[in-house]
Formats: sequence, structure tokens, C-alpha cells
Amino acid sequence: MIHKLLLSPVTLIVKVGQKINEEADKELYDVSFIQQKIVHLQMMYELGEIPEDAYMEKEKELLLRYEAAKEYELKKWESMTKKQK
Repeated sequence: MIHKLLLSPVTLIVKVGQKINEEADKELYDVSFIQQKIVHLQMMYELGEIPEDAYMEKEKELLLRYEAAKEYELKKWESMTKKQK
């Protein structure tokens, strides 16, 4: 019981760190999340909420992230299929 009380702050910090890591991975490697961001950006541009130069810059960034996410997905898939052989 005391053991759990003493370790609870450390456990909480670890769980918070894991959650932050999950969210960062989602931002960087979740293809559907990046696609949603691209669609949202396009809508903002079409509605005149952002200027063209900001749109072009952000679109380029998102497309690079999308490409990196697809490569990450492919490598992950390849490593999983190698393990099964």
C-alpha cells in the first residue's frame, strides 16, 4: 500500500509522458489525421480565412508530413510482415 503511494507520482508522470508521445505520434504519423488537417486547411483557404501564401506554406508542410507518414506506415508494415515469415 505504501509502495503504491510512494510510486504514484512517478507512475502519473510516466502515463502523462506516454499520452504526450501518443499525441505527438498522431500528429506526425497518423495519415488520416494529416488528411483531415489538409482538408481543413483547404476549407479555410476557400472561405478566405487565410491568405494564399500562408495556405501554400502550410499545405507544403502538411504534404511533407503526409509523405513521411506514408513512408513510416510502409516501413512498419514491412517490419511486421518480416516477423511473420
